[in-house]
Amino acid sequence: MKRLKSILIILLPVFAIFMVQSCKVLYPSQMLKTDSDFNFDDVEENQPEYVINLYDKLDVRVYTNKGIQLINTEQGGGVNQSTAGSLGYQVESDSTVKLPTIGRVKMAGLTITAAESLLEEMYKQYYQEPFVKVNVTNRRVIIFRSGSSSGSVLTINNEKFTLIEALAQAGGIDDLSKAYRIKVLRGDLRNPKVFLYNISSVEDVKKSNLVLQSNDIIYVERRPKYVQRTLTEITPYVSLLNTVLLLYLMTQNF
Repeated sequence: MKRLKSILIILLPVFAIFMVQSCKVLYPSQMLKTDSDFNFDDVEENQPEYVINLYDKLDVRVYTNKGIQLINTEQGGGVNQSTAGSLGYQVESDSTVKLPTIGRVKMAGLTITAAESLLEEMYKQYYQEPFVKVNVTNRRVIIFRSGSSSGSVLTINNEKFTLIEALAQAGGIDDLSKAYRIKVLRGDLRNPKVFLYNISSVEDVKKSNLVLQSNDIIYVERRPKYVQRTLTEITPYVSLLNTVLLLYLMTQNF
C-alpha cells in the first residue's frame, strides 16, 4: 500500500502540471487572440469609393461614347482585338501604371472615378470622345471561420462588398463560431486597426454594415468546448495511469 501511495505521489503532480498547461494547448491553432481588456478601434465610416493602391492590378478599357472599343488594353493594345483573356496592368512602386499609347500614368491614390476621368482626358489627344472603364481585379479579403479551422480568400467584386456578404460567400456562421465576436484587421499588419463586430441580432447588424476594403482580414472567433477538448487531451494520460496501477496490483498478487 505504501508503494501505491508513492506511485500516486509521483504521478499526481505530473498530472496536475499537465492540467495547468493544457489550458494553453487545448486550442493551439487559435489566431489573433486579444486580451479581455483590449481596446478595439472605433468603427470607421465606409469609404464612398475605393482608392487605388500600390501593386493593385488594373483592367483598363477604352471605348468611344458610342460603345465601340478603341483599345484592348487586355491584350497590349491594338484596334478591335479580341477581349479573351486578361493580362492586367499593375500599379508599380512609383505609383504609376504603364498603359498603351499614353505611357506611364500616376494612378495610386486616385479613386476609380478620378482615374477614369484622368485617362479620358489623356486619351482625348488620340481618340474622339473616349470612354474609359477601370476595374481593380486583385482586390481580396481573407476570412477565417470557427477560429482558424476554415479559411477562404474572397475576391471583392463590387464597390459595396460588405462583411455580411463576405461571411455568406465563405459559408456563413456555423455552430462552432461566435456571431458576436467577429474581428476585422485593416491596414499594415505591423500596426493594424482592429475592429470588433457583433451580428447576433438585427439591431447589431445595423451597426455592422461594414464595407470591406482590400486586404482586410476577418476572424470569427471559435466557441470553445473545454470539457470535450480536455477529455480528449487527458485520456491517454489517464490510460497510462490505469496501466501503471494495474501492473502494480498484479505484482502485489505474486
